[in-house]
Amino acid sequence: MTLWYDLLTAQATARPDAAAFSDSLGVRWSYSALAAAASELSQILTSAGVQPGDRVMVLAENCCAVVAALMASSQCGAVAVPVNARMSASEVARILDHARPAVVLISTQIEGAAQDHAVRLEATPITGCFGQMHMACPYMSSGDAPAEVAVLLYTTGTTGAPKGVMLTQDNLLFGGKASAELRDMVPNDVIYGVLPLTHVFGLASVMTAALYAGSEVWLEARFSAAKLYEALRRGVTRLSAVPQMHALVMQFAKEQGLERLDSSVLQYVSSGAAPLDPDWKRRAESFYGVALQNGYGMTEATAGVCATKNSTPGDPDISAGPPLPGVEIRIDESVSGGGAGIGEVLIRGGNVMLGYYLNPEETARVLDADGWLRSGDLGRLDDKGFLHIEGRSKELIIHGGFNVFPPEVEAALNAHPQVVQSAVVGRRNKSDEEVLAFVQVSGGDRPEVSDLMQFVRKQLAGYKCPAQIILTEALPAAPTGKILKHKLLEEFASELQPAAMSGSEAQTPEKV
Repeated sequence: MTLWYDLLTAQATARPDAAAFSDSLGVRWSYSALAAAASELSQILTSAGVQPGDRVMVLAENCCAVVAALMASSQCGAVAVPVNARMSASEVARILDHARPAVVLISTQIEGAAQDHAVRLEATPITGCFGQMHMACPYMSSGDAPAEVAVLLYTTGTTGAPKGVMLTQDNLLFGGKASAELRDMVPNDVIYGVLPLTHVFGLASVMTAALYAGSEVWLEARFSAAKLYEALRRGVTRLSAVPQMHALVMQFAKEQGLERLDSSVLQYVSSGAAPLDPDWKRRAESFYGVALQNGYGMTEATAGVCATKNSTPGDPDISAGPPLPGVEIRIDESVSGGGAGIGEVLIRGGNVMLGYYLNPEETARVLDADGWLRSGDLGRLDDKGFLHIEGRSKELIIHGGFNVFPPEVEAALNAHPQVVQSAVVGRRNKSDEEVLAFVQVSGGDRPEVSDLMQFVRKQLAGYKCPAQIILTEALPAAPTGKILKHKLLEEFASELQPAAMSGSEAQTPEKV
């Protein structure tokens, strides 16, 4: 069986002195140096009693040592469990209780949360050519994970038992190859690595793709629009990010009086994790000077499902593109009931997870015997076979008997020149739902809510327009930059007006 780690072995053998990974701590590793660091950590794990099938939690923020720790876990046959160190103590505890790792490796070189976790877990320092980390051994060895599993990624959730997505060696090899070939990545490319390696986007589409292609990665622990802008000017050739990151770096440049990025080497820019809208896409392309490629993926499908590759600047197409080679897509229209070919997106291929760790019931709910994965996302296929994501099935808002897809409302809001980004959610009001919009703006460039509401009403049918718009200079976001919609109602509770109308008073087609 080919291992995830074998990608590193191949690069270290063929190109030992080539630049591999560097980080904000000042560490710069060649592929041979990375292989040496991973090998040393693998020996430490083995000495600590780690057996094949054991879980090794890597509690970290982006740095070179994290890459070494993930590769070390693969090298000794363990299952890596990447967890973002910025998670709270209770969130980490829930994952620990479920995964029961034999070892926890903590990247304590970065100030802050990781060090607090190390103290709480009574971890001891370890040093070597990988730098400094801390190690704890909270559970006895129990190699009960399936032999083909390489990584457990725990999905974001606020209630219930955590779900550990089992990604196999083949899943990661498939995802890395697909991402590298989609982006035409080559050894002399420089990839900006701010997407967390503890999230599937950063793990598969950045780190694993770079290992497959032999590219160089500049790791950054935490997103900063100023740092991203400077990195782009210094020599990043390929950038994968989420829309929120693109929006913030463009806002940063605007505040500096800069309309466009000054880079002669940037060749590829992509967006994922949230739908695009035409006006925002046009603005991004004008800023970067290259076409903005779009994509769609999820943790259970090793990040990549669909992506565009040949979009050109000014192309109005905002689809997520066709399925990646080796991936199939089907639309189950019985789920949404919205007509127009819209339904739940079903996925099958070499990217689909093995299942949820120790959770056969939840696995059976989303993965059928024929290998089709239920995504929970609503979408449609156009006449070219390109996928258009309409939103999460759980986020669909039904107002006045009509389906309201949040991305459509967000697109209308984002088209306003004073809007950085927006998030739209529904709020239950008896038998109806209200449309609520949360809009991020710059402190020195705030639009009037009334003007913004009027702007949206010119673009949308009445039943789609927000009942209320909340302006803010920051929206709650995950380390990936993805807006945490489930936190909006709670975080802005003091600013929200009482529900405007009961279900019987909700707007009807005649009224709108």
